[in-house]
Amino acid sequence: MPDLNPAALDFLLHRRSRPSKTLALPVPTQEQLVPMLTAAARSPDHGKLEPWRFIVLEEGALRRLSNLVHSRGEALGKDSADIDKASYQFASAHLVVAVVECQKSSAKVPAIEQTYSAGAVCLAMLNAALASGWGANWLSGWASHDRGFVEVGLGLNEDERIAGFIHLGTETTAPPERPRPNLDEITAWMAA
Repeated sequence: MPDLNPAALDFLLHRRSRPSKTLALPVPTQEQLVPMLTAAARSPDHGKLEPWRFIVLEEGALRRLSNLVHSRGEALGKDSADIDKASYQFASAHLVVAVVECQKSSAKVPAIEQTYSAGAVCLAMLNAALASGWGANWLSGWASHDRGFVEVGLGLNEDERIAGFIHLGTETTAPPERPRPNLDEITAWMAA
């Protein structure tokens, strides 16, 4: 019989991301954030390649990125509503962890598995924050896929990309439950 961890399972069965617009001060300190980053870094990583890294974005960096979204959006011909929405994502935030996917050359580990690992890091970071009592949300958006934005704003190399922005803060309102997938519709059981 396996060792049970009912508290962990209960957490996973009831976890719920918090809308980023509802996250307020205070935010985790560096000392409080390190265990969350450590937990996220324990994600599945075939070949121990560590095909990801973190950039912790504090308020000054977030304001700068909000301004950069405006100039990049205009250069790309985005409409003002898309620009404002993407800019607000940074302007309204107090602390964000950018999870950067860093593909590594490997004969054994395909690129797609490295992408999956970076996604696992995002979810682990989100869950570690929620388990630590903080509100958290995983966002991306058009700016995260714009080379000009990520290279100028975040210093990413040409072979790096954003896997996600994990917004952190104090939850101000509890989100309502949302419909969940119907397991009968998405699960196939194969005995042979």
